[in-house]
Amino acid sequence: MSYSPHSDDGDMEKSQMGAHVEKTMTEVSNHRHVSQFTPAEQKTIMRRVDRRLVLTLGAMYCVSLMDRTNLGSAAIAGMTVDLKMLHTNRYSLVSLIFFIPYVLFQPPATVLLRKIGPRRFLSAITLFWGAVMIGFGFVHDWTAMMGLRVMLGVLEAGFFPGCAYLLSTWYTRYDLQKRNAVFYLIGSMASAFAGILAYGFTHMAGLGGLAGWKWIFIMEGIITCLLGIAGYFLIVDFPEQSKNSWNFLTEAEAAYVVARIEKDRHDAIPNEFRLGAYLKNAVDLKVWGFAALFGLSTTTSYAIAYFLPIILRSGLRFSVAKAQCLTAPPYVFAAVVMYAEAVVADKMHLRGPFVVLNAVLGLIGLPLLGYAKSDSVRYFGAFLATTAGNANVPAVLTYQANNIRGQWKRAFCSATLVGAGGIGGIIGSTVFRDEDSPKYGPGIMATIIANGLIVLIVAALTLKFWRANKRVAAGGKMIEGQQGFLYTM
Repeated sequence: MSYSPHSDDGDMEKSQMGAHVEKTMTEVSNHRHVSQFTPAEQKTIMRRVDRRLVLTLGAMYCVSLMDRTNLGSAAIAGMTVDLKMLHTNRYSLVSLIFFIPYVLFQPPATVLLRKIGPRRFLSAITLFWGAVMIGFGFVHDWTAMMGLRVMLGVLEAGFFPGCAYLLSTWYTRYDLQKRNAVFYLIGSMASAFAGILAYGFTHMAGLGGLAGWKWIFIMEGIITCLLGIAGYFLIVDFPEQSKNSWNFLTEAEAAYVVARIEKDRHDAIPNEFRLGAYLKNAVDLKVWGFAALFGLSTTTSYAIAYFLPIILRSGLRFSVAKAQCLTAPPYVFAAVVMYAEAVVADKMHLRGPFVVLNAVLGLIGLPLLGYAKSDSVRYFGAFLATTAGNANVPAVLTYQANNIRGQWKRAFCSATLVGAGGIGGIIGSTVFRDEDSPKYGPGIMATIIANGLIVLIVAALTLKFWRANKRVAAGGKMIEGQQGFLYTM
């Protein structure tokens, strides 16, 4: 057999030509799927997706957040007395133990979501953790509460990263932060009004011979179970499978959504799962930069969720009723800021500066909450601190989603991101200690440091992204293996 020194070059040219032809055919197909609908029809399709996907997941996240953070309301309603948690570290242990399985089970959970499908996976785990929540109402000692919190962590591990992953597969990069904000906003509204709801449930005290704090868990668990059942019918699957979802998109409409994603970043359809390739995503340093940002943000958000009612009760000396009800206004303010930021950020195609802005609000608000002499000024600090932690959750989710490509990388990054958020929950649930009341100095200092680190990490990522975009503009190495892809700053 004769060997031509030019055969390799010829094969390479053919390969490149084949790739070019395939890319051109894909672009033509995507254009055909998009152009078959008028701009008005396209908006109608996406509004239908918003109503069905974002609102359903938001409602379910509402009960998820309420179920994992209702310990604060139960604590001031008598749980710490009945379960002998006062003047010990038992309350912090019960808060913390949830996050260990919550972090560990997230990577396999996102793979299961992709394999099983979002509708069946998310609705099933919601129903099961609702049943666990009902069980909280029948415990008689704090060790049983610890066991149930472990079960809750296992079941909830797949929910938030699953939702973040699912949302990122449905929207183009610069449509996403508004949707993430609405999704998380609904959840944060749960935190806003969970205290008021809990106060209402405590008035069921004596019914069935149960204390008022037990009815908080039982009633919220029942609500969760009902939403889990509804979710089986309402949650939609990934875009390429959505034509099979109940009373949702036609095949042509589903193809339009897939074509939008392909046009934006060419990763709508997943490759075959390979464990090695999945784990290889861990060598990308920016993955851990985003994870660190999320963990530092949730350090503040969880600390506020768990301890704001206690700070208002012990630190600012409000009554139980006022402490539970006054948790609402800071969350309402945070929701307004969160959505306004999302609209502007999507319009400007910017992410990092808004993450820094929220961290700066924390650097202002947390010292006020901890060290101001006036109770009214301390309460104002709670508004800024609550906004800092909560507004950065959708901001960091979108910052990450805009700067990665590939379905399995999205699954991996959703798990690492929210897993780091769980570590932030561990920190946030332990830094505010009973013995530090009423100023809670160590907790305030820990959350101040977390927000300062957010500013530094965003600065480092911004420098990295600027250099990579400049390299691409000069004709250098591609970003994320996709020609023309640029990082969102």
